[in-house]
Order: sequence, then structure tokens, then C-alpha cells
Amino acid sequence: MKTVKISLNSIDKVKSFVNDITKFDNDFDLVSGRYVIDAKSIMGIFSLDLSKPIDLSIHAEENLDKILEILKPYMVQ
Repeated sequence: MKTVKISLNSIDKVKSFVNDITKFDNDFDLVSGRYVIDAKSIMGIFSLDLSKPIDLSIHAEENLDKILEILKPYMVQ
């Protein structure tokens, strides 16, 4: 499992993010405070505070490089 910080500060970013990660069979969780949301759920994402970066937990061993490459536009350092 790998955790990265991402920023989803617009509706279009949320839509494209969900479209990008649903291409993978792996599980993705967004963690904001004590809330853990399925990252493939648009409704779940909009229940979070999107004004600041959120932790994304990627439950993957294989395809990790490919997943991280697709997530680059959303990642914050």
C-alpha cells in the first residue's frame, strides 16, 4: 500500500480523477481526518472538505508505477 497527497479542488478535477482510477481494479481510499471514503465514489468525495489536500491510499503492489503516473496531475508535494 502507498499513500500520496492529492488535491481535488474543482468539480472537473474530481470527475477526471474518478474516471482515471476506475480504470484499475485496485482499491483506493481517500482519508480526511477520521473519514475514509472509497475514492471511486464521486458522491463520497464531495462529502469531504476539498479545500485542502487529502491522503489517497493506493492498495496495489503491481501496476503501482502506472497508477502513480496517471495520478501525477492530482498529486501535491
